[in-house]
Amino acid sequence: MKRVTKAVFPAAGMGTRFLPATKANPKEMLPIVDKPLIQYAVEEAVAAGITDLIFIIGRTKRAIADHFDKAYELEVELEMKGKLKALEQLRGMLPDNVNCIYIRQAEALGLGHAVLCAEPAVNDEPFVVLLADDLIDATPGVTKQMCDLYDYYQCSVVGVQNVDPEDTASYGIVAGDRMSEKVMRMTHIVEKPKPSEAPSTMGVVGRYVLTPRIFHHLRQIERGAGGELQLTDAIQSLLREQQVLAYQFDGVRYDCGSKIGYLEATVEYALKHPELSEAFRDYLQCRFCASAEELRRGFSSPEAD
Repeated sequence: MKRVTKAVFPAAGMGTRFLPATKANPKEMLPIVDKPLIQYAVEEAVAAGITDLIFIIGRTKRAIADHFDKAYELEVELEMKGKLKALEQLRGMLPDNVNCIYIRQAEALGLGHAVLCAEPAVNDEPFVVLLADDLIDATPGVTKQMCDLYDYYQCSVVGVQNVDPEDTASYGIVAGDRMSEKVMRMTHIVEKPKPSEAPSTMGVVGRYVLTPRIFHHLRQIERGAGGELQLTDAIQSLLREQQVLAYQFDGVRYDCGSKIGYLEATVEYALKHPELSEAFRDYLQCRFCASAEELRRGFSSPEAD
């Protein structure tokens, strides 16, 4: 039995929905309170026992490698100024047994192509794919939940959640046979179907545990939706020879690829931050009260009549 020890982080996208903030800074480096999105994803993977982190980056994504690299000058300065807590946080970002591997994706040809770029580092082993802009608040982390499921069934696992029927065109949508309350044996997966054509409302989110056989199918498929190599199409092809499970995970997902999802995550993570939660909650309460008073005055003003 092979355990999952490798994780792939596709991070070569342009992040156009967050321009101009992402013109020179990768969207994966956008902070939620005081940590970038990519670090939350890495921490989730490490907590699941992952020891090899494989980052698929583009030409402008050096900031990701710099973030996880050792910063000698900064560490010396923090030590000299007695900022030992910050120094400890900096040194503790990655355990000593964790390796970082960076692979350049020359062209952004879709998620399937990004995963295929990881093949030389993955070899013939199962692996996790984590999309950093899907931030999921869960205990234990969703990667740990899915790796445990892989350990039991020894097959690929795709993370899903129930989505609004009107939003199916924004997701890969799966169908299948129920094995338990949260686990489904997949029979079909389709990329971004119209609501009238969707086989269900179970949408794929940015967590996958995949067997290495997926690489064979990624090499065989043609470009699909958007003219890109779609991981969804390769999984549909994989279904013809291997079992694939859809797992309705425990946790709250924030779509940080959208501005509203990013703001929601920022508020929720700030409200539980050990240093900021109390002050931030007080601010929100005061702001809410002020807004309610402004609204009340608006309704009672002569102009409102």
